Amino acid sequence: MPEGVSNSLEEADSQGSKNSSHMKDDNIGMETLASELQKMPLLLEDDGTSDDHALELNLAYGDHDQLPSREIINKKISDDDLGLLPGSHDSDASNSLPSAIGRENSIKQDLIGRRPRNYHASNIVGDHHLNPSSGESEHEYWVYFACHLLKWEAFNPDTKTWMSHLPVIQADKCFELSDKESMGVGTQLLVLGKDVLGQIIYKYNVFTNSWSEARLMNKPRCLFGSASLGKTAIFAGGVDGNGKITDAVEIYDSETGAWETLPSLLKPRKMSSGVYMDGKFYVIGGSGGNDMKPYDCGEEYDLATKKWRAIPNMSPGGGGGSSAPPLLAVVDNELYAADCAAMEVKKYDKKRNLWWSIGSLPERASNIDGWGIAFRGCGKRVVIVGGPRTHTDTHVDIYSWVPSEGPPEWTIVGRKKSDSFVYNCAIMCYCSN
Repeated sequence: MPEGVSNSLEEADSQGSKNSSHMKDDNIGMETLASELQKMPLLLEDDGTSDDHALELNLAYGDHDQLPSREIINKKISDDDLGLLPGSHDSDASNSLPSAIGRENSIKQDLIGRRPRNYHASNIVGDHHLNPSSGESEHEYWVYFACHLLKWEAFNPDTKTWMSHLPVIQADKCFELSDKESMGVGTQLLVLGKDVLGQIIYKYNVFTNSWSEARLMNKPRCLFGSASLGKTAIFAGGVDGNGKITDAVEIYDSETGAWETLPSLLKPRKMSSGVYMDGKFYVIGGSGGNDMKPYDCGEEYDLATKKWRAIPNMSPGGGGGSSAPPLLAVVDNELYAADCAAMEVKKYDKKRNLWWSIGSLPERASNIDGWGIAFRGCGKRVVIVGGPRTHTDTHVDIYSWVPSEGPPEWTIVGRKKSDSFVYNCAIMCYCSN
């Protein structure tokens, strides 16, 4: 078994309580995103308004009147802070966890099945399965998710293993408390947000097991639709720093770190979702226009012709009002959606351009208008990462369903102690020949 990995279904986590006490000790005059989201329906009902756009911008950019001045967190994270995995307490040095510094070789082995020399970065994929182009290929899919503001976890649903000692992002309080968006692309995990000086992107490198700053977009924004394919990822639409909904589209190259501007969307939109399917990029749902009503349409981008095509009635819902963006997953070039209102799984019929129900979501996949859970394609699986339902329920469950085996039947493949919300989730696949 690779170092730093546990095959236990449930991992003990001492960091959750540490994060909670850390937040209290800092006396931050601003509630966490989870609290804001949990109170969202109440806020809208109490004041009798529907100023969802202002609320979204406050979550994304932060309330600067309440945020402290720039204060970089320089706290050093010890092994005890990060928590040890079950089975990692063996005194034998060969079974010990890698040290917090200088463990590049261990991390490589953790991620690519002990074959770092045969690793191909160009074969890394995001929220879908990519067949090997030649020869035999081994794929490892990892679910990265964050239940704390700056701390990420990684889980392999095939081997049921957790990756240990992912470093904490060293960022200021503004970034820590503001809304964040994430993307797995190439050998990187991108986390996009805003610090006290403006928009910022942190990138995690799986080879070095470290965070660093990435280049900003040509037109920095938030609340976009995005998806990755190999070493690149496309980010479409969103809201810029002035609060304007935009039609801007850019592609990010994880090998060069460069952003390239692509042709604009047919409609400016925010709170949409992005997927790759049949070799094309799709942005689906969201909202925009003068009435700010949810869009029921999608747009298809052909990478070969560099042209957009409108597709009516492609959205399963979501991305308007207080709702989360559409919860979508692609497996074997088939598109699935989580209908959180009906607690159903839907499949998109590409020929007839309609959605139809094929089964149920897990009972524990609790959410607030789609917030608080992740619904992703992960190789041949669809996975759901769901947070706790009550204050006494302190686990995050990872559910798995394989569409090729029949209608949705959900199995818990991973469980981790956590008393917090599921903020972000991204999928990465590592391939070796």
